[in-house]
Amino acid sequence: MPTIQIQMFDGRSKEQRQELARAITETTCRVLDLPPEAVDIVITEVARENWITAGKPWG
Repeated sequence: MPTIQIQMFDGRSKEQRQELARAITETTCRVLDLPPEAVDIVITEVARENWITAGKPWG
């Protein structure tokens, strides 16, 4: 079953992360015709100074 990995900057609230996971789970279940128990989501929060684009850190 699907495992969805999300990487994003740290600093979002627990409620925001839960709402994101809820919305992604609902959409995944609808599109793939799966029960919610089949969907795993892993959220990895990254400090801005550790996220680098074009050789430059965000933080």
